[in-house]
Amino acid sequence: MSKLWTKIKIGKMELPHRLAMAPMTRSRAEEDGTPGELSSLYYAQRASMGLIISEGTQPSDDGQGYLNSPGIYTEKHIEGWNKITNAVHKADGHIFIQLMHVGRMSHPDNTPHHRQPVAPSAIAPGVEMFTAKGMQDIPVPRELTKEDIQTTIADFRKAAAAAIKAGADGVEIHGANGYLINQFLGENSNTRTDEYGGSIENRSRFAIEVAKAIIEEIGAERTGFRISPGTPLGGIQDGEQGSELYLHLVKELAQLDLAYLHVMHLGNEKLLQDIRTSWTNTLLVNRAGRAIDDISVDIDSGTADLVPVGVWSLANPDFVERLKVGFPLNEVDRNTLYAGTGSKGYTDYPTMDEVKAQKQ
Repeated sequence: MSKLWTKIKIGKMELPHRLAMAPMTRSRAEEDGTPGELSSLYYAQRASMGLIISEGTQPSDDGQGYLNSPGIYTEKHIEGWNKITNAVHKADGHIFIQLMHVGRMSHPDNTPHHRQPVAPSAIAPGVEMFTAKGMQDIPVPRELTKEDIQTTIADFRKAAAAAIKAGADGVEIHGANGYLINQFLGENSNTRTDEYGGSIENRSRFAIEVAKAIIEEIGAERTGFRISPGTPLGGIQDGEQGSELYLHLVKELAQLDLAYLHVMHLGNEKLLQDIRTSWTNTLLVNRAGRAIDDISVDIDSGTADLVPVGVWSLANPDFVERLKVGFPLNEVDRNTLYAGTGSKGYTDYPTMDEVKAQKQ
């Protein structure tokens, strides 16, 4: 794992190693989307990850899908995130706020305005959503008009500016996991007949326009982008041209000189290698379910420049220190992943030193 511990420069950041904290929804924000009281401690505890990519953060009322997820579009949101970024920087870490507009993956009961979800086309995902009333079917979304699309792009731009005002080192555009940008990319979720639907160039247009708007606002060196080729989350299907679509998107994004591309990889090795060839800037590769012994494989082979770590970093605030010395990892408490109050399952996971002290 020697290469894993080498330094790397991404944008304006000097990172101490090749690990990063992956974005993970925690549902601990206040009802109005302001980050919760313990969030500063949660992120600061994990600052040794070098680069932290925050939980998905909605850029607007329409962008919210889940209960108690944070926002970054009001002054109160900015104040809440500023406490987090200050705490992370004080602990010598860096943080990108992930901008996540969920699109159709929502329910009126979960949003501030209680309106119908929005999407590229009026097609329901066919899955349920957790609400305060329990699991409910996600309703058919309202199809975005061309004017709505421009408003949504402006929302992303404003949210990116708000993130920088809050002290973040940058933002990650969430173009993956079945959410709005992914819905534009999906063959079965986007049946538009205008310039935002049909061909792979048209289905990629919204993603590219969002990226361009954010770059104009905060700079390419502060902007990352996440994709998830072949991921069926939210009922998305890439279609037979899936690989071609993602290679087109990656090549277009590569021309924008983004800080990094973040790939949620589920096994299409040929596509991953083609992406590596097309992407000359920093590439993050997140392999779901990989063994701890394989954590540096993509770094060693040159496939990836940075390895995002999800649940392991959630349950182990000192994951970096544990990995360096081979110390056993805490097991995650899955009952507290997405809900709860107070520190349980959030900021109370013991560090390596605390575990040692308990055993003495």
